[in-house]
Amino acid sequence: MPLDQSFTGRSYPPGDVYEVGREKIREFADAVGAASPLHRDPEAARAAGYADVIAPPTFATVISMKATSIVVDDPELGLDYSRVVHGSQTFVHHRPMVAGDRLVSEVHVDDVQTRMGNDFLTIRAEITTEDGRAVCTSTGLLVARGEDA
Repeated sequence: MPLDQSFTGRSYPPGDVYEVGREKIREFADAVGAASPLHRDPEAARAAGYADVIAPPTFATVISMKATSIVVDDPELGLDYSRVVHGSQTFVHHRPMVAGDRLVSEVHVDDVQTRMGNDFLTIRAEITTEDGRAVCTSTGLLVARGEDA
């Protein structure tokens, strides 16, 4: 059964606050092989002009995946996640994520299409500080393989 295309244009209010922690940044940097001292050493980060250590650019995945689960888990959409492959992911960084940031994400369904028996779902997360300052725009494409795929 195809995804509900009426979801296109739907927005969800900001979810829970995600507080960016030094240890989470270090763990993520280790996992992705990001060796810069800006991800581990507060003094190096301050010397570079940041308030604290900064997250590697792809750290936004942690926050955006948590935020977009509101769409993925919505039973009205009709998404069978066992059939999903990740089609693409882009990040537009407005500034680095810094330890101590308190971030929220507003999620938008930008597009729902069915092509050749497969469903294509484009989800955007606008990640901001609690007071609304832009930090990152994350856009992901999920492809749900059709029953015959």
